[in-house]
Amino acid sequence: MKNEQNNIENIGARIRVAREERSLSQLDLAKALGFQSATAVSLIESGERKVTAGILQNLSQALHRDIKYFLGEKEGAVIDVQVALRADKDLTKEDKDAILRFIELAKQKKNGK
Repeated sequence: MKNEQNNIENIGARIRVAREERSLSQLDLAKALGFQSATAVSLIESGERKVTAGILQNLSQALHRDIKYFLGEKEGAVIDVQVALRADKDLTKEDKDAILRFIELAKQKKNGK
């Protein structure tokens, strides 16, 4: 039972981190999940409320994180774009710079900037 409670608390802590990384309030996340108030998110983050598979899937979509992240497992491999660009000898420096600028623009759009 104690191990289960630790898992619930760890999931809650990961949810809080992912929510804060997206600059969302508990109320913002609650609305995205279809909850009436921020209390449900607060209870989940504190480990006082269990997370169903359906809520976990919705959290994954709302917070743009792999479900594995919330479960404490390693997420899918992330490709380091700059390493990939250095390895590609056929691209010019200008092409590589343009790709990096595009990535930065996409990040800014995603973060609402």
